[in-house]
Amino acid sequence: MPSGLIALALGGFGIGLTEFLIAGLLPQVASSLAVSEAAAGWLISGYALSVAIGAIALTAATTRLPRKQVLVGLVALFVIGNLLSALAPNYQVMLLGRVVAALCHGSFFGIGSLVARSLVAPERKSRAVAVMFGGLTLANVLGVPFGALVGERWGWRAAFWAVTAIGVLALTGIAALVPTQTGRPTRTPADGLRAQFRAFRSWQVWLTLTATGLGYGGMFGAFSYIAYTFTEVGGFSSADVAWLLMVYGVGLVVGNLIGGRAADRDRDRALVLALLGLTVTLALFGLLAASPTASVLLVFLMGLFGFAAVPGMITRVTDVAHGAALAAGANVSASNIGNALGAWLGGLAITAGLGYTAPLYVGAGITLIAVLVMAAAAHQARRH
Repeated sequence: MPSGLIALALGGFGIGLTEFLIAGLLPQVASSLAVSEAAAGWLISGYALSVAIGAIALTAATTRLPRKQVLVGLVALFVIGNLLSALAPNYQVMLLGRVVAALCHGSFFGIGSLVARSLVAPERKSRAVAVMFGGLTLANVLGVPFGALVGERWGWRAAFWAVTAIGVLALTGIAALVPTQTGRPTRTPADGLRAQFRAFRSWQVWLTLTATGLGYGGMFGAFSYIAYTFTEVGGFSSADVAWLLMVYGVGLVVGNLIGGRAADRDRDRALVLALLGLTVTLALFGLLAASPTASVLLVFLMGLFGFAAVPGMITRVTDVAHGAALAAGANVSASNIGNALGAWLGGLAITAGLGYTAPLYVGAGITLIAVLVMAAAAHQARRH
């Protein structure tokens, strides 16, 4: 395994921690900065919106720069954002720090995935992307408990100091270990903003982005309300939710690794099967949510199938876009838009009085559409 790939995974781990740890720190942050719970919630929402915007804007702005140089700059931005959060004297600076840290998120994973696949042989490109995203999935497992543990022991600022330190390590590792030649020269057919946007003329790009958004939307639409499903339907206590979420996180890690290997063998088939597996899992979860044993198994499978599609989707969209970095960034934006859509539709179902299993059925419906879109994309690709 190339050492540069480990450095990229460490960067993904730090960025993932920043995204997830705040959930376990919100009460402390709100109390310390004297703001309401709703205002504190914007530290999560503002981050997500900044990810979606930064993924496109920063990727477009840096398209002519060598990719290694861009990655170093993005991680430096991440360090500055978390440093602002750690030192924040008030809510406004804290929110600014979250926004600044989030700006690098989408571009890092978009450009980083292109660099990761360039470090290995072509037949291992999806596995290389899976290794880089392994840092993100590990952060999903550890993020909330890490934030809660450090915050409880040393205060919420200590958690952001720890993430800042991880960012410095990642920056040093990328600067030292990622080969310079992985940065694309400034003038090739895929460079230049006009050429980057030209990639979006391809129906394959749009079909892949749509499948990505719907796949994420189905999973996170269900996941956003999973704590209520566990406690109100499954009979679990509030204290059980933390370890159940860790089971889900372990599923993400396993699914990411399996999905990377499967995509290197037959990518389109692996993507259709992963999305179909997620659809069936969500539907079964809705039917069996009252069973504690079934809930534990199905939340694991939900994470496994949900993230099994991620490495393949990343490599697919960049392949059909002929290496355009902007398409990789758009894939991250699509996933965040899908997250927001799924959570909104799941919330509407609960508000309509359909119960706490309704988001699972909504998620299954969304991912079923993703299966059809991905199958159409695969069929069109075979014809050409």
